[in-house]
Amino acid sequence: MTGAARTVQLPFVLPARPHLDPVIVALVLTLLLGGLVILASASMTVAEAEFNNPFHYVERQLFAITLGLVGAAFMLLVPIDVWQRLSGPLVLAALVALALVLVPGVGLSEKGATRWVSIAGFTVQVSDPARLALILYVAGYLVRQAEDVNERFAGFLKPMLVISVAAALLLAEPDFGAATVLVATSLAMLFIGGARLRDFLLFALLALGALAALAVTSPYRLARLTGFLKPWDDPFNSGFQLTQSLIAIGRGEWFGVGLGASVQKLFYLPEAHTDFVFAVFAEEFGLVGSLAMIALFLALVLRVFVLSRRAAAADQWFAAYVALGLGVWLGLQSAINLGVNMGMLPTKGLTLPLISYGRSSLIMTLVSVGLLLRIHHELFQPATLAKSRSKERRR
Repeated sequence: MTGAARTVQLPFVLPARPHLDPVIVALVLTLLLGGLVILASASMTVAEAEFNNPFHYVERQLFAITLGLVGAAFMLLVPIDVWQRLSGPLVLAALVALALVLVPGVGLSEKGATRWVSIAGFTVQVSDPARLALILYVAGYLVRQAEDVNERFAGFLKPMLVISVAAALLLAEPDFGAATVLVATSLAMLFIGGARLRDFLLFALLALGALAALAVTSPYRLARLTGFLKPWDDPFNSGFQLTQSLIAIGRGEWFGVGLGASVQKLFYLPEAHTDFVFAVFAEEFGLVGSLAMIALFLALVLRVFVLSRRAAAADQWFAAYVALGLGVWLGLQSAINLGVNMGMLPTKGLTLPLISYGRSSLIMTLVSVGLLLRIHHELFQPATLAKSRSKERRR
C-alpha cells in the first residue's frame, strides 16, 4: 500500500438520496391505510367472538405491515443486478419450498388445503415468496436467452417447464388460484419479452386444456368452478358464500350504508376479512367507493407498467421484465379477487393485495413494492440518465 486510502465497496449501501416514485408510494400508502380501516370494520365482530379481542386481526396486520416495510427497505438497499445473479438459486429454493410444504409434518393444513409452513411461530404461505422468485427467474431468463425466446420454441418452452413444475406443486396443495396467476403472469412476461405468437398460443391452449381436464376429472373442483354460475340454486350450501357477497354489494347501493354499519360481516359472509373483504367495503361505501378503490388499483398497475417501459427505454432489461411481471401479477390477482366477490369468477382463495388480511401475502406485496422502488431509484443514477439522454438524441 502507498498510504492512500482504499475505498471499500459494500454490497448493500443505503442511497444518500433515494429517488422514490411518489406516485407508487402515495397509491400504496392510500390502499394500505384504507385497507386497515376496512379490515378493522370487517373483522372486529369475528375477532371479538373468536379471541375476545376485537382488534386481533388488525394488530396482526400491523405487525405484518411493519415486517413488510422492513423488507421493502431492504429491497431498496440491494442493487437490481444482485437479484439478477441470484435468480437461478432463488428459483431452486422456491421449488424446494413448494415441495417441502407437501411433506407430511412440514406443511400446515387448513380447510382441506396444505399451503403453509410455520417459521419461528409465523405462518407463511409458501406460494407468496415463491411467486416473486419465479418472476425474477423468468426476467433473468429473458435477458440471457432473448434470441432463443424470439426464434425457437425450445427457448420458450424451457422456462415454462420450470413454471409448470411450480404450478403442479401448487395444484397438489391444492392452490388452483395461485397456479393460474403464476402461469398467466409467466406467459405474459414471455409474450412481451418477444416470444412468437404461435408458441404463446400453443402453450396457452395446452395449459387451458390441462386445467380443464384437471377440473373435469375432479368433481370437487368442477363443482367449485361452476357453482358461481348459479349460486341462487343452492343459496344455503355451495352458493352460500357468493350469495352473501352479492347481498352485501347490493346493500351498498350508490354511497353505502356507512363505515362499520355492514350487516353481512356479522357472521353471514364467510371470510369477510380475507377473500371477501371487498364485499364488506362495497356494502359500507357503495358503488362510488368501490369505483374509487378499483381506480386506485388500476392507477397503481398502470404506474408499474410505466416504470417497466422506462427501464426498457434505458436498456435496463432485467428491471423492465421484473416490473412487468409484478405489474401483471398485481393487476391479475386484484382483478380475480374483485371478480370472485362480484360473482364473475369462481372462488379462487386469492386475497386482495394490500387490503385483505393475510400476513405473508401482505409482506411479500410490500417487499415487491420495495423492489419496484429500487428499480425507479436506479433509473435516476447519473450513468443511466446519461445513457437515456444519449439514446433520445440518437432518435
